[in-house]
Amino acid sequence: MSSSGDRRSGTKGWVIGRAVGAPIVLAPSWLLAAVVLTAIFAPTVQARAPQLGALTYVVALGFVVLLFVSVLVHELAHGLVARSRGQVVHEFAITLWGGHTAFGGAAPTPATSALVAVVGPVANLVIGLVCWVAAQAVPAYGLAGLLLYAGAFSNGFVGLFNLVPGLPLDGGRVLEALVWRVTGDRHRGAVVAGWGGRVVAVAVVAWALLLPFVERSSPDLYTIVWALVIASFLWSGATGAIAAARTGRAVSAITVASIGLPATVVEAYVTLADADRARGLAGVDDVVVLAPDGRPAAYVDRAAAAAVAPEHRASTPVVAVSVVLPVGAVVDASLEGAALVQAISQTTRMSPVVAALLGGRVVALVRAVDVIAALRS
Repeated sequence: MSSSGDRRSGTKGWVIGRAVGAPIVLAPSWLLAAVVLTAIFAPTVQARAPQLGALTYVVALGFVVLLFVSVLVHELAHGLVARSRGQVVHEFAITLWGGHTAFGGAAPTPATSALVAVVGPVANLVIGLVCWVAAQAVPAYGLAGLLLYAGAFSNGFVGLFNLVPGLPLDGGRVLEALVWRVTGDRHRGAVVAGWGGRVVAVAVVAWALLLPFVERSSPDLYTIVWALVIASFLWSGATGAIAAARTGRAVSAITVASIGLPATVVEAYVTLADADRARGLAGVDDVVVLAPDGRPAAYVDRAAAAAVAPEHRASTPVVAVSVVLPVGAVVDASLEGAALVQAISQTTRMSPVVAALLGGRVVALVRAVDVIAALRS
């Protein structure tokens, strides 16, 4: 259970309500989790209250419903605090692995990130405490006592486990925010917290394998399987966070100067020889052809231009070796990072090459393949 970044596609499932303007989605995978958890909890109910008979599974299902409510409260806490801090909440989702809250973007400050992350586990700890106090007022081995103690234990465990400092857990978000606050680098915080998540994943497996030897008992296959499942979830989430942080760092470093090639401009009526002279004087490789109204209308295809023999360059119109730039195939050269990548992504839908303008003047040509190469590197 954790907060998450932008999820534009949304979680597939049933919308069972809305909160702070966002849908609450129940994923079909949760039904599988409900069946498995009911089967797991049923033997405990039967051992504690054998008189229930056929109602054992009904009570076990009641525990699963209480757990569902706890997960929902956990996610609602994330969303309510995020909304109060100015973030847009896209959805609350209850899934096989618990749940997540999706936002329209990353938290703007370390404080907001930490606060949004920590309120989820705190909500579970509060529910656990309430269940524990309420359990003291009813018979310990009665039906109500059984459910209340189960609620106290499960919420206490979920709350404390989620505070462990490693992504994708909420405690990892807190660690990420702390490193971000100290270093001023959000991406470094995510990498550190991601490695923390990997350490936690290894520790979970080590606990399941080594504890029996310390206690001089036989390893329990059931415990080992669950440890491996949890560890794989943690390792996958942590690895994804590290990869996303590295990609985010690469994106934040992107500028027109780093991905574009400087260009000079010529009028549409000039010859290829004129374009060669303009390119040589400017010391650039690319030439952009301007329309009569001054907008970028085309760019010289370097391969086509190179194929024209020297003796024909003075008589070859520059437009004869140029590729048309659609209207609007331009980006603001002052943009950087994610804003620049998003702008290029939108404009390259109409042309694989776009002109970068600074103050209305063409300064470079940007090719989609160069942007992709920069992100991959």
